[in-house]
Amino acid sequence: MGVRVPSSAQKVKAFKVIDFGGFLVLAIPCYPHSCAFIVKSYGKKEKLQLAELPEPVVKENEVLVQIHSAGVNLLDSLIRNGDFKLFLPYKPPFVNGHDVAGVVTKVGSKVSRFKIGDEVYSRVGDYRIGTFAEYIAVNEGDLALKPQNLSMDEAASIPLVGLTAWQALVEIGNVKKGQKVFIQAGSGGVGTFAIQLAKHLGAYVATTTSATNADWVKKLGADLVVDYKTEDFETLLKDYDLVLHSNREYQNP
Repeated sequence: MGVRVPSSAQKVKAFKVIDFGGFLVLAIPCYPHSCAFIVKSYGKKEKLQLAELPEPVVKENEVLVQIHSAGVNLLDSLIRNGDFKLFLPYKPPFVNGHDVAGVVTKVGSKVSRFKIGDEVYSRVGDYRIGTFAEYIAVNEGDLALKPQNLSMDEAASIPLVGLTAWQALVEIGNVKKGQKVFIQAGSGGVGTFAIQLAKHLGAYVATTTSATNADWVKKLGADLVVDYKTEDFETLLKDYDLVLHSNREYQNP
Protein backbone atom coordinates (compact mmCIF):
# COMPACT_ATOMS: atom_id res chain seq x y z
CA MET A 1 0.00 0.00 0.00
CA GLY A 2 1.19 3.53 -0.66
CA VAL A 3 0.35 7.04 0.37
CA ARG A 4 0.58 9.79 -2.23
CA VAL A 5 1.18 13.18 -0.70
CA PRO A 6 0.36 16.17 -2.91
CA SER A 7 2.56 19.23 -2.56
CA SER A 8 1.24 22.18 -0.59
CA ALA A 9 2.00 24.22 -3.70
CA GLN A 10 -1.03 22.57 -5.26
CA LYS A 11 -3.14 24.62 -2.83
CA VAL A 12 -5.33 21.71 -1.81
CA LYS A 13 -8.44 23.05 -0.12
CA ALA A 14 -9.99 19.97 1.50
CA PHE A 15 -8.76 16.80 3.17
CA LYS A 16 -9.87 13.70 1.33
CA VAL A 17 -8.78 10.07 1.23
CA ILE A 18 -9.35 8.02 -1.92
CA ASP A 19 -8.60 4.30 -2.18
CA PHE A 20 -7.68 3.13 -5.66
CA GLY A 21 -5.93 -0.10 -6.46
CA GLY A 22 -4.58 -0.51 -2.93
CA PHE A 23 -3.25 3.04 -2.73
CA LEU A 24 -4.48 5.83 -0.50
CA VAL A 25 -4.40 9.25 -2.09
CA LEU A 26 -4.23 11.97 0.52
CA ALA A 27 -5.22 15.53 -0.25
CA ILE A 28 -3.68 17.72 2.43
CA PRO A 29 -5.05 21.17 3.37
CA CYS A 30 -1.89 22.81 4.71
CA TYR A 31 -1.01 25.39 2.09
CA PRO A 32 1.14 27.43 2.55
CA HIS A 33 2.63 25.36 5.42
CA SER A 34 4.31 21.94 5.41
CA CYS A 35 2.13 19.06 6.59
CA ALA A 36 2.67 15.70 8.25
CA PHE A 37 0.65 12.99 9.94
CA ILE A 38 1.89 12.59 13.51
CA VAL A 39 1.54 9.94 16.21
CA LYS A 40 0.56 11.83 19.35
CA SER A 41 0.74 8.81 21.65
CA TYR A 42 1.34 5.07 21.43
CA GLY A 43 -1.68 2.79 21.10
CA LYS A 44 -3.45 0.38 18.76
CA LYS A 45 -6.44 2.71 18.51
CA GLU A 46 -4.35 5.84 18.08
CA LYS A 47 -5.24 7.71 14.90
CA LEU A 48 -2.72 9.72 12.93
CA GLN A 49 -3.24 13.45 13.35
CA LEU A 50 -2.71 15.98 10.57
CA ALA A 51 -0.35 18.73 11.71
CA GLU A 52 1.57 21.70 10.34
CA LEU A 53 5.33 21.41 10.80
CA PRO A 54 8.34 23.46 9.74
CA GLU A 55 10.33 22.23 6.77
CA PRO A 56 13.08 19.81 7.92
CA VAL A 57 16.57 21.28 8.27
CA VAL A 58 19.09 19.55 6.00
CA LYS A 59 22.45 18.55 7.51
CA GLU A 60 25.66 18.51 5.48
CA ASN A 61 25.29 14.84 4.50
CA GLU A 62 21.54 14.89 3.88
CA VAL A 63 19.15 15.78 1.08
CA LEU A 64 15.67 17.21 1.38
CA VAL A 65 13.08 15.12 -0.44
CA GLN A 66 9.68 16.41 -1.46
CA ILE A 67 7.55 13.33 -0.93
CA HIS A 68 5.36 12.15 -3.78
CA SER A 69 4.50 8.69 -2.40
CA ALA A 70 5.04 6.87 0.89
CA GLY A 71 4.71 3.15 1.48
CA VAL A 72 2.58 1.92 4.38
CA ASN A 73 3.98 -1.18 6.09
CA LEU A 74 3.08 -3.42 9.01
CA LEU A 75 6.15 -2.00 10.77
CA ASP A 76 4.49 1.41 10.83
CA SER A 77 1.48 -0.04 12.65
CA LEU A 78 3.66 -1.88 15.15
CA ILE A 79 5.61 1.28 15.93
CA ARG A 80 2.41 3.25 16.38
CA ASN A 81 1.07 0.51 18.67
CA GLY A 82 4.18 0.73 20.84
CA ASP A 83 5.22 -2.87 20.18
CA PHE A 84 8.76 -1.84 19.28
CA LYS A 85 9.33 1.01 21.71
CA LEU A 86 11.72 -0.98 23.94
CA PHE A 87 14.34 -1.20 21.17
CA LEU A 88 13.09 1.47 18.71
CA PRO A 89 11.95 4.21 21.05
CA TYR A 90 10.34 7.27 19.48
CA LYS A 91 9.14 10.04 21.74
CA PRO A 92 5.63 11.18 20.79
CA PRO A 93 4.64 13.21 18.98
CA PHE A 94 6.54 11.91 15.96
CA VAL A 95 6.00 11.41 12.25
CA ASN A 96 5.75 7.76 11.21
CA GLY A 97 6.63 6.12 7.90
CA HIS A 98 9.70 4.33 6.49
CA ASP A 99 9.31 4.12 2.69
CA VAL A 100 9.40 7.11 0.38
CA ALA A 101 9.69 8.17 -3.25
CA GLY A 102 10.05 11.78 -4.27
CA VAL A 103 12.18 14.56 -5.70
CA VAL A 104 15.31 16.15 -4.24
CA THR A 105 14.76 19.86 -3.48
CA LYS A 106 17.86 20.65 -1.40
CA VAL A 107 21.27 19.04 -0.84
CA GLY A 108 23.70 19.32 2.04
CA SER A 109 27.17 20.78 1.58
CA LYS A 110 28.91 17.36 1.59
CA VAL A 111 26.39 15.49 -0.59
CA SER A 112 28.04 14.22 -3.79
CA ARG A 113 25.68 11.60 -5.27
CA PHE A 114 22.48 13.60 -5.70
CA LYS A 115 21.39 16.94 -7.08
CA ILE A 116 18.24 19.04 -7.01
CA GLY A 117 15.61 17.54 -9.26
CA ASP A 118 16.70 13.91 -8.91
CA GLU A 119 13.88 11.40 -8.49
CA VAL A 120 14.80 9.15 -5.57
CA TYR A 121 13.47 6.46 -3.24
CA SER A 122 14.47 5.14 0.15
CA ARG A 123 13.81 3.08 3.22
CA VAL A 124 14.90 5.84 5.56
CA GLY A 125 17.09 4.98 8.54
CA ASP A 126 15.84 4.06 11.99
CA TYR A 127 15.39 7.11 14.22
CA ARG A 128 15.09 9.18 11.02
CA ILE A 129 11.62 8.00 10.00
CA GLY A 130 8.86 10.37 8.95
CA THR A 131 7.69 9.69 5.41
CA PHE A 132 4.03 10.45 6.15
CA ALA A 133 4.74 14.07 5.39
CA GLU A 134 5.39 16.52 2.57
CA TYR A 135 9.15 16.71 3.13
CA ILE A 136 11.81 14.62 4.80
CA ALA A 137 15.58 15.01 5.27
CA VAL A 138 17.31 11.75 4.30
CA ASN A 139 20.93 10.70 4.77
CA GLU A 140 22.66 10.39 1.41
CA GLY A 141 23.67 6.82 2.23
CA ASP A 142 20.04 5.75 2.66
CA LEU A 143 18.94 7.07 -0.73
CA ALA A 144 18.96 5.72 -4.29
CA LEU A 145 17.92 7.05 -7.67
CA LYS A 146 14.43 5.90 -8.62
CA PRO A 147 14.42 3.58 -11.65
CA GLN A 148 12.93 5.43 -14.59
CA ASN A 149 10.55 2.59 -15.43
CA LEU A 150 8.86 2.78 -12.02
CA SER A 151 6.19 5.24 -10.98
CA MET A 152 6.49 7.06 -7.66
CA ASP A 153 3.79 4.79 -6.19
CA GLU A 154 5.60 1.64 -7.34
CA ALA A 155 8.97 2.85 -6.08
CA ALA A 156 7.60 3.74 -2.65
CA SER A 157 6.21 0.23 -2.23
CA ILE A 158 9.60 -1.47 -2.64
CA PRO A 159 12.31 -0.44 -0.14
CA LEU A 160 11.35 -2.01 3.20
CA VAL A 161 9.97 -5.31 1.91
CA GLY A 162 12.65 -5.58 -0.76
CA LEU A 163 15.47 -5.02 1.71
CA THR A 164 13.89 -7.45 4.18
CA ALA A 165 13.84 -10.19 1.54
CA TRP A 166 17.41 -9.42 0.46
CA GLN A 167 18.77 -9.41 4.01
CA ALA A 168 17.02 -12.67 4.88
CA LEU A 169 17.87 -14.66 1.76
CA VAL A 170 21.22 -13.20 0.69
CA GLU A 171 22.99 -11.60 3.64
CA ILE A 172 21.82 -14.03 6.34
CA GLY A 173 20.52 -17.13 4.55
CA ASN A 174 23.19 -17.17 1.83
CA VAL A 175 20.79 -19.07 -0.43
CA LYS A 176 22.50 -21.09 -3.19
CA LYS A 177 21.32 -22.64 -6.43
CA GLY A 178 19.55 -25.95 -5.86
CA GLN A 179 18.58 -25.29 -2.24
CA LYS A 180 15.00 -25.58 -1.01
CA VAL A 181 13.42 -22.47 0.49
CA PHE A 182 10.06 -22.28 2.25
CA ILE A 183 8.51 -18.81 2.30
CA GLN A 184 5.44 -18.41 4.48
CA ALA A 185 2.76 -15.87 3.55
CA GLY A 186 3.85 -15.79 -0.08
CA SER A 187 1.22 -13.26 -1.14
CA GLY A 188 2.27 -10.72 1.48
CA GLY A 189 4.59 -7.77 0.96
CA VAL A 190 7.79 -9.58 1.97
CA GLY A 191 6.64 -12.89 0.52
CA THR A 192 6.06 -11.58 -3.00
CA PHE A 193 9.59 -10.19 -3.13
CA ALA A 194 11.16 -13.20 -1.44
CA ILE A 195 9.66 -15.69 -3.90
CA GLN A 196 11.08 -13.83 -6.87
CA LEU A 197 14.48 -13.33 -5.26
CA ALA A 198 14.75 -16.97 -4.18
CA LYS A 199 13.96 -18.12 -7.73
CA HIS A 200 16.51 -15.66 -9.09
CA LEU A 201 19.08 -17.25 -6.78
CA GLY A 202 18.21 -20.68 -8.20
CA ALA A 203 16.26 -22.12 -5.27
CA TYR A 204 13.26 -24.45 -5.27
CA VAL A 205 10.52 -22.42 -3.60
CA ALA A 206 7.53 -23.54 -1.58
CA THR A 207 5.08 -21.06 -0.10
CA THR A 208 1.79 -20.76 1.73
CA THR A 209 -1.18 -18.69 0.61
CA SER A 210 -4.92 -19.04 0.11
CA ALA A 211 -6.47 -20.66 -2.96
CA THR A 212 -7.43 -17.19 -4.16
CA ASN A 213 -3.77 -16.19 -4.58
CA ALA A 214 -2.36 -19.57 -5.65
CA ASP A 215 -2.06 -18.71 -9.35
CA TRP A 216 -0.47 -15.37 -8.53
CA VAL A 217 2.35 -16.77 -6.38
CA LYS A 218 2.97 -19.44 -9.02
CA LYS A 219 3.47 -16.66 -11.58
CA LEU A 220 5.93 -15.05 -9.17
CA GLY A 221 7.94 -18.27 -9.27
CA ALA A 222 6.68 -20.56 -6.50
CA ASP A 223 7.24 -24.24 -7.34
CA LEU A 224 4.95 -25.61 -4.65
CA VAL A 225 1.94 -23.78 -3.19
CA VAL A 226 0.34 -24.87 0.08
CA ASP A 227 -3.20 -23.68 0.81
CA TYR A 228 -2.85 -22.77 4.48
CA LYS A 229 -6.64 -22.98 4.96
CA THR A 230 -6.95 -26.61 3.94
CA GLU A 231 -3.42 -28.07 4.06
CA ASP A 232 -0.76 -28.50 6.73
CA PHE A 233 2.70 -27.51 5.50
CA GLU A 234 4.31 -29.47 8.36
CA THR A 235 3.12 -32.73 6.80
CA LEU A 236 3.76 -31.73 3.18
CA LEU A 237 7.25 -30.22 3.39
CA LYS A 238 10.54 -31.72 4.53
CA ASP A 239 14.28 -31.24 4.15
CA TYR A 240 14.20 -27.50 3.46
CA ASP A 241 17.38 -25.47 3.77
CA LEU A 242 15.78 -22.20 4.85
CA VAL A 243 12.42 -21.01 6.12
CA LEU A 244 11.39 -17.36 5.90
CA HIS A 245 8.57 -16.61 8.30
CA SER A 246 6.90 -13.22 7.93
CA ASN A 247 3.38 -14.02 9.09
CA ARG A 248 3.02 -12.45 12.53
CA GLU A 249 -0.25 -14.28 13.23
CA TYR A 250 1.55 -17.62 13.58
CA GLN A 251 2.35 -18.68 17.15
CA ASN A 252 4.65 -21.52 18.09
CA PRO A 253 2.65 -24.01 20.15
